[in-house]
Amino acid sequence: MQQALRSAIWAQQLTPEQMARVEADTFETFVPKGGYVCRKGEMVENWLGIMDGMVKMTNFSANGKSVTFSGVPPGGWFGEGSLLKREILKYDAIALRDSRILRLPIATFHWLLESSLPFTRFLLMQLNERLGQFIGMVENDRLLDPDTRVARCLGSMFNSHLFPGLNPGPDKLIQISQEELGLLSGASRQRANQALQLLERQGLLRLDYGGICILDLEGLRRYQADSSAAAR
Repeated sequence: MQQALRSAIWAQQLTPEQMARVEADTFETFVPKGGYVCRKGEMVENWLGIMDGMVKMTNFSANGKSVTFSGVPPGGWFGEGSLLKREILKYDAIALRDSRILRLPIATFHWLLESSLPFTRFLLMQLNERLGQFIGMVENDRLLDPDTRVARCLGSMFNSHLFPGLNPGPDKLIQISQEELGLLSGASRQRANQALQLLERQGLLRLDYGGICILDLEGLRRYQADSSAAAR
């Protein structure tokens, strides 16, 4: 846990005193696949970081329909908006796989906000990146076909600020199942599989055992499926 905290972007410029309090106050919980990290309607008591696993932020309608706002892989932190406004959570956070969750208490969060200018700057960037992500998600959901949604979903996960744990290295390997990708992109597992096979044929990625190897990250971010192919 100490290593995960010290490697977080927002912790890089904390003073020794600030880092000591963060390490003393933060605690870890385990959430099994399908379990709730936090629930809609709860008062948020902690800033949440993913140490291991993956979490989706989602909502359900009264008739059971769901919408997924984002997937949070290892290294990502979320819940800062509700902490800043001191309001109830407006979405469910559900573990897509067995996950280890870091929880930084609200009192420590606000203490950092008041005592660390670099931490405040980080949060401004975090909120700005999150806004851009959600604007892109609305566009993808309303305007784009499933192939393009899957491509853009993969491309959006390599955000060095929101998800530093997925910074594209030489291999650019993301460990995500086709079921998880379908949930995050609003497609069925079968439809996500079809999209991945298409993207592989086009040289943008390679399907490997246990994950997806990204061959052309910018190509995925800019991807627009041919309308005739998407219709099929």
